[in-house]
Amino acid sequence: MADVVVGKDKGGEQRLISLPLSRIRVIMKSSPEVSSINQEALVLTAKATELFVQCLATYSYRHGSGKEKKVLTYSDLANTAQQSETFQFLADILPKKILASKYLKMLKEEKREEDENDNDNESDHDEADS
Repeated sequence: MADVVVGKDKGGEQRLISLPLSRIRVIMKSSPEVSSINQEALVLTAKATELFVQCLATYSYRHGSGKEKKVLTYSDLANTAQQSETFQFLADILPKKILASKYLKMLKEEKREEDENDNDNESDHDEADS
């Protein structure tokens, strides 16, 4: 690979990669399967990450509710993760925000359903014993 310019040149032109390579190296090395990282792999990973984030942000902005205000919000990103098949793998990382009261209500309902299922299973088991 040819020499890669990372950072700003003397003329202040935009650099090739915006993300800090040192952070990316730390993240990559946190994997137990990675022992060493060459500079080319590091730069390519950084550039691929930037392009991915740009794609996610652009898609979310175009399909989001903040377009009228020219704003990209967390809820736009979360909706993209929920609704787009391409970004579905991000659904756990970008969950939709809900109020704590709604979450507690959901937990109570789930617990009640589990209790009902347990009671149904016990009564089926009791009938089988008879």
